[in-house]
Amino acid sequence: MRKSYNVLIGQMSLVGPRPLPVRDVARFTSWHHTRHLVMPGITGLWQISGRSDLDTIDDVAKLDLFYIDRWSLNFDLEILIETLRLVLFGKGAY
Repeated sequence: MRKSYNVLIGQMSLVGPRPLPVRDVARFTSWHHTRHLVMPGITGLWQISGRSDLDTIDDVAKLDLFYIDRWSLNFDLEILIETLRLVLFGKGAY
């Protein structure tokens, strides 16, 4: 509920790099921080790309940077639709 409130007041987007726990951010190297140049989102590319199967913070950051470099409204819609499909059918996270 809190994240949807953040979207309503403009602190977050529906789609974008998902905020990570402080313990993960503490392990960032300089290139990882590029993901902080855009507004965070409730869902993102790594959430629909087998997030439970990603091994390292580098894998997450690479997906976030791929999203940032190729952002479009159509890409956001694709991510939102895939997120909904995964939520409804319970795949991709365990």
